[in-house]
Amino acid sequence: MSDELPDLRASDADRERVAEQLREAMAEGRLDMTEFDERLDATYKARTYGELAPITRDLPSHHDAKVSMVKHPVSDDPAAIDWSERMVRGEASSTMGFAFWSGFSRKGGWVVGRVFTAFTMWGGGEIDLREARFTEREVEIRCFTIMGGMQVIAPPDLTVVVKGFGIMGGFDDKATGEGTPGSPRVVVKGFALMGGVGVDRKIRRMEKLRLKEERRRERLERRGD
Repeated sequence: MSDELPDLRASDADRERVAEQLREAMAEGRLDMTEFDERLDATYKARTYGELAPITRDLPSHHDAKVSMVKHPVSDDPAAIDWSERMVRGEASSTMGFAFWSGFSRKGGWVVGRVFTAFTMWGGGEIDLREARFTEREVEIRCFTIMGGMQVIAPPDLTVVVKGFGIMGGFDDKATGEGTPGSPRVVVKGFALMGGVGVDRKIRRMEKLRLKEERRRERLERRGD
């Protein structure tokens, strides 16, 4: 945002670019929910560059890093995941989760490798794939729980196959299905003994924020009428 023309009127596209930068900062943990809400309100109320500039002055900009000369069509839905940006090289950031009388969590922008193994006993675990990045197109997640619980959360865009079973417990499948073009294929297998494993699809945190923003924008527009 230019500081040279502070009185120049900002466009809807200018406000949306600032909102996107705030969403990125929220996802990376640079802003908490309260700060995000306050800055987003200020973004949609801003009328000039001078009002927009301070909102993201202390945040890094990632727009230049995301510019690509090659576009990858992934879906008719503009909010769908671009899987070409989610596939990375290198090692997984985590290959296993363990909980005994405790809990573990893998979520956010963690890197998933070819195999991830999770075990809980008298404890709980969360494996959230909604913002995850992947080193392989074929991924296997192995879940084993004894008198414990575990939840695997997948975004609607991901291809998921569930093959686990329960013994005096449950291995619930609400996620098996095809994802969008280019999606990795994630196979969830294992067993639950006197415990439970649930595999569900939920919209991404970023999409929740988008929906919240849309409702906020509609309220502001109604007030302005």
